Amino acid sequence: MASFFDEIAHNNLRSWILMSLFIALFAFIVFIFVIFLGGGIIAFAIGLVIILLYAAFAYFMGHKVVLKFSNAKPATREEYPVLYETVEGLALAAQVPNPQIYIINDPNPNAFATGNDRKHSYVCVTTGLLQMMDNREMQGVLAHEMSHIYDNDIRFMMIAVVFAGVIGIISAFIRNMLLFGFYGGGGRRGGGGEIGVYLLIIAIVVGILAPVFALLIRLAISRRREYMADANGARMIRDPAALANALAKIKAYTEKPNATSLKSANEITASLYFSSPFTKKSLMNIFSTHPPIDERIDRLKKMY
Repeated sequence: MASFFDEIAHNNLRSWILMSLFIALFAFIVFIFVIFLGGGIIAFAIGLVIILLYAAFAYFMGHKVVLKFSNAKPATREEYPVLYETVEGLALAAQVPNPQIYIINDPNPNAFATGNDRKHSYVCVTTGLLQMMDNREMQGVLAHEMSHIYDNDIRFMMIAVVFAGVIGIISAFIRNMLLFGFYGGGGRRGGGGEIGVYLLIIAIVVGILAPVFALLIRLAISRRREYMADANGARMIRDPAALANALAKIKAYTEKPNATSLKSANEITASLYFSSPFTKKSLMNIFSTHPPIDERIDRLKKMY
């Protein structure tokens, strides 16, 4: 039988390795971008300031943007007393401040946690999840989300999104410069001669491939964090079967002909949810931000 703590430790190590790769890719593309412009230290300083301002906005305001675009509304204790009691009980068990609770009016059974840190956290559940799960299964789902808060995954994933966004912006700028002929083969920007050709090739490769690599790394980080949150959530309530049963119900829902994707979810916020908010099956599932539900259930069953 797999150990809760072994599962958490292994996934945490893999996640930090992947995040290190993300930071290395970010540093490389900024370096190439500065060389491409030929602006030296001044260009690097300006670019760094812009990136830091963007990162600060995303970090401090990102959760508010997520809640807004998710059409999430504050839940009242009078309307959802059981939900409040469950969240507060789990927060006490995890030794974190009570997160604010939000509701999304949507039949898709799902949930997510967001925020800056443990003191400024939010838990959001759909009406579909509340209707589908019994109290034990709901506790399992919320324990998973509480794990994201306890382990600061909410901050971790926000940083990953920020890195992916910055890399995408820089890469798109490089591609546009190439498209409109901004790059000069023999000028100061190109470096002239053979060196200029090499820099042009590097810039093209970075501009095209960097966003793809950033996406793949972000998705891999998200999948690892989901495995870890499953293990930690099951440990928190000492009931891995409850979480496995909740996942089985969600899988059954997605396989229904009339199943609907979560209307307010998009590619940017998808990685935050308990399970994929999209129900349509396609080859693009290889880029899903979540591991297969069957794999998550199998891992939980090994912990019984």
